Amino acid sequence: MLGGLGKLAAEGLAHRTEKATEEAVHIVEGVVKEVVEHAKEAGEKAISEALKKAQETGDKVVKEVTETVTNTVTNAVTHAAEGLGKLGQ
Repeated sequence: MLGGLGKLAAEGLAHRTEKATEEAVHIVEGVVKEVVEHAKEAGEKAISEALKKAQETGDKVVKEVTETVTNTVTNAVTHAAEGLGKLGQ
């Protein structure tokens, strides 16, 4: 009789252990899912910010190059006009 009770107790313990393990796995899966979601959001934000900064830097470079080209062309035209003016005198 005591052998039967020991077997029942062992089966009950095994069942509770199995349920506790399943619950722990479920909790860990939830935590991992949440961590992955936060990492994904952080990664997307970092990429977005990097692209924004790259775009701002690109815009700044384009503006500087445009200004330099405009100034160079303006100076060349001015000098050419002054040279033509001197030839006409």
